[in-house]
This record gives sequence, C-alpha cells and structure tokens, in this order.
Amino acid sequence: MTAFFSEYGLFLAETVTVVLAISFVLGRLFTLGSRGRDAQQDKLVVRKLNRKFKHMAMAMKRELLPSGEVKKLAKADKAEVKALAKDAKAGATRKRVFVLDFHGDLRAAAVASLREEVTSVLTVATSADEVVVRLESAGGLVYAYGLAASQLQRVRDRGVPLTVVIDKVAASGGYMMACVADVVVAAPFAVVGSIGVVTQIPNFHRFLKNKDVDVELFTAGEFKRTVTMLGENNDKGRAKLQEELDEAHLLFKEHIVRHRPALDIERVATGEHWYGSRALELGLVDRLSTSDDYLLTAADQADVLEVRYQPKVPLSQRLSALAAATADRMAGKAWQRAQETRLF
Repeated sequence: MTAFFSEYGLFLAETVTVVLAISFVLGRLFTLGSRGRDAQQDKLVVRKLNRKFKHMAMAMKRELLPSGEVKKLAKADKAEVKALAKDAKAGATRKRVFVLDFHGDLRAAAVASLREEVTSVLTVATSADEVVVRLESAGGLVYAYGLAASQLQRVRDRGVPLTVVIDKVAASGGYMMACVADVVVAAPFAVVGSIGVVTQIPNFHRFLKNKDVDVELFTAGEFKRTVTMLGENNDKGRAKLQEELDEAHLLFKEHIVRHRPALDIERVATGEHWYGSRALELGLVDRLSTSDDYLLTAADQADVLEVRYQPKVPLSQRLSALAAATADRMAGKAWQRAQETRLF
C-alpha cells in the first residue's frame, strides 16, 4: 500500500508539472497574439529523393569498403554531379518523377493537400515526366473519394503519365482513385478491390417507443428522408435507399470500366477484396512492386522529387493537438503505473 501511495504521489507531481508547463506555453502563445497565429504559413516542400538514396548508399559503402575505394566513389560522385549540372546548362532535359502521398481516411481529408500538390506539379510537368502517387486508403464517403479521383484525373487530362503505387491498401474509394492511373502497382500482399457500396444505420425506434418517447419527422419531398435512426422505417423507404446504393454502385463500375476497359467488371465488382498477386491476375493492377523499389529504380534515370503541401494550421488546432497528445501521454503513464503497482 505504501508503494502505491508513493507511486500515486509521483504521478500527481508529474501531472502538476505538465499542467504548469502547458499553462506557461499557452500564456506565451496568446501573448504573441496575431503574430503567433500567422507564424505558420501554407508552404510547398519539394525534396529530391535522389540525394537521399545516394547518401544512404554512401553511408553503407563507408562501412563496407576500404577507405581508398570510398574516396574513389566520392570523387566519381562529384564528377557525376558536375556532368549533370553541365548538361542542364546546355539545355539537356532529364525526366522528372513527382511523388505525391495520399493517406485516406473516411472523409478523404487528404484531398485538401492533394489538390494543391497536383496544381503545383501541373504548372511545370510535361508529357516527358511522370507523377507517382503513393496511395493508402480503405475508402470512405463516395463524394469525397470522387473528388480525390478527379484530382488524379487532372494529371491524365494534361497528358502527364500517372502511376499509383499501393503498399498496403487501396480498397473501395481507394481503388476508385487508383484505377484512374495509367499504371497501377501493388505490393504482393496489398489489399485491392472492395468495389461496392455500403451503408449501415442503427435504428432506436423500438427503444424510444418503450420509453414513451415520440420522434416526429417533417419533410418536404417524398424521399427527403428514406431511412432514419430515430423514426419508424418502412419498406418503401428501405427500397429507395437500396435504389440509391445500386445507383452509386453502377456509377462506380462505369468509372472503373472507363479507365480499365479490359477488366471483367462483373467478376471484380462484388465488394470482395484481393491481395496484390491475385489482383494482378484479375487485372486490377499492372505490376507487383513496393513503392521503395519503384522509386529506387526510377532514380537511376530520372530526378525523383517528393512534393508535399503543408497547409497553415490555425492556433486553435495546434493547441487542441497539443492537449490531445498530452492527455494521451498522461493516460498511458497512468495505465503503466497502475500495472506496475499491481505487479509489485
């Protein structure tokens, strides 16, 4: 018991310290006023991955090769850089591969950054270049992923080759985006497909009725509401909702056929998903590879440029994120201390 109170006292002391520190930081932030709120501006970050790959290779070679060989390699590398610079001055063109990342959630919130990144790339890209999207998404809202797919369609419409690489998952709305590409690449065990539409609505009508609670719904338009969470649903409303789902599924299939006409759409549009190797057999993807290997190979013949748009984050959101992260850490520490007390 003494050990427990000792641990608990230490936990409280740490908590008070963290709270005081946060209070100090918040005070400083609010003192800065508008200057602090405007400190973080929208910006576009472009990073050349060729340099990253070369630095990694040199780090390995320094450990594995004799010092004399390392010096020779460093000298050759400098000569190569000079030759490339000379070619660039002479007007020689080198293919550029622009790399974008899309990590999708239910609302496809990343489309806000994607649209800016696509716009930026299209200001300089030509048909001799390539856009590679590292895509990870299990899908979400139809209209949100429809917009995300339209952003990738902009690349195709400008005649710039588009490749989508799937390392983990591109399902449902994720595949709605992926199929737009000229080439779809997937890791052998990436999850691909789930070409279907689903909705799930809980209904509390019977529970509320047992509690003598009435729910009154007023609409103008026969199908303004079809199935509700609180009111009593009927077969007509359910049939209308199913009709809407079928229509969305039909549009989804037409979208895929437009971009991948060789697909047996009725075979793959069942809502099932497949792993990469099986998806290749079905024609859902064109190649098997990870994004790492794809870009490492591309770097031999092209300038590989990672493009990332970083939007301005309002002060309120930054403070909320700080508070949430602090709460998570404190909860984790509390759980850990509880387990340690239990063990000892």
